Amino acid sequence: MPRAMQYTKGSIIYFSGDKDERIFILQKGLVILTSTDIETGIPVTEHIKEGEFFGVKSALGHFPREETATVVLDSIAISMTVQEFEHMFSGNKQVIMKMLKVFSNQLRSIHKKTESILNSHEEVNQSTGMLSVAQSFYADEQYKACCDVCLKFLQRFPNAINKEEVAKLYTDSKKRMEMQKQRSRSIETTNVSASVMTGTLKQFSLPAFSRFAKTFESGSVIIAEYEPGDCFYLIQSGRVQLVKCVNGAKKNLDILKPGEFFGEMAILENSPRSATCVAIDTVEVLEFSKENFELLITGNPQIALMLLKLFCKRIYDQKRRFRILVIQDNQARVGDVFLMFDELNPGTNPNDRSRRFNLTVQDVSHWAGLPVDVVRDEINKFVEKRKIEVYDNHIVVTNIVDMKRFVDSRIQMRHTQ
Repeated sequence: MPRAMQYTKGSIIYFSGDKDERIFILQKGLVILTSTDIETGIPVTEHIKEGEFFGVKSALGHFPREETATVVLDSIAISMTVQEFEHMFSGNKQVIMKMLKVFSNQLRSIHKKTESILNSHEEVNQSTGMLSVAQSFYADEQYKACCDVCLKFLQRFPNAINKEEVAKLYTDSKKRMEMQKQRSRSIETTNVSASVMTGTLKQFSLPAFSRFAKTFESGSVIIAEYEPGDCFYLIQSGRVQLVKCVNGAKKNLDILKPGEFFGEMAILENSPRSATCVAIDTVEVLEFSKENFELLITGNPQIALMLLKLFCKRIYDQKRRFRILVIQDNQARVGDVFLMFDELNPGTNPNDRSRRFNLTVQDVSHWAGLPVDVVRDEINKFVEKRKIEVYDNHIVVTNIVDMKRFVDSRIQMRHTQ
């Protein structure tokens, strides 16, 4: 059962870095949350008022606290477990929608900061942006994806100034796509992959949800960056790649698997899409529109809770990525990429300090936000010191603890200069 906890002025409810999965509601008094801005290193303070929640993100996302909660006035706070929170508030649409919008704004803010560091945050209109996305797929000879983006463009912006350029790009891509298909048929074998409903959520297998079902073949663009957002998706089978067009080139953001949502930010914020979502395999999804979104949450509170947890995880992951990008020392920045992947996928044996990562130099370049040549030079320095071994499709860090010490020392050295 939730408990009313009394705290005296000056006491600490929890510290930054604590692994504490309690959620709080401030019933009386005043609490401040103190954290450190990732980019500037300056302390940031947030005041929690009576009736407000705190500690939600880290509890739902199962990651360490990012802030310290300090009691400013004698206070009473309701403390509850994640399970108690779910039981009490899963059916409260008003509370859930408010949290979703707050988390969505936080995630959008981190995205914008990340784009700014990558020099990709340009004031471009939606039609120009979509054209650049289509051109990036064309340049990579992904003609089906290019065709899909062009069709979305022509449907969304039929009166755009550059519609003729898009129509021409579509025609050319379609011809090249047909040529690709003919070549692939000539070498095609009977190897057919089975579609397995791995991880499909039980509550979405009911007949009532069948009207939301859609299937996308491999290579199809489900969502195009810059297009208006009017629906979101739940993956039932297959994988979806999230990519972003940066200075005319595509950057991989993430790969989503069955049971995950995508496209939900635009639903909550009424904003253009922030990334392109491409089907890696044959993908089966449930498509939910903006019109039935709140109705869906009201009738199915588990969906709202899943979205809340998804936002918590994405905010944490995106902040971790952002921490890499603000490191000024290039070698420490490259090393921190491996530390991030070690944190997200810890080894099964804590005593094994050697870690293998299924990353290439190009992958590390993407996550570090640095040119490939720069990353290759920094990795070669690690190789010379026998800290890293590079293979065709993976990289081995010989001692992950030593790598952490190295990165921490280089960052500290920068800060003291």
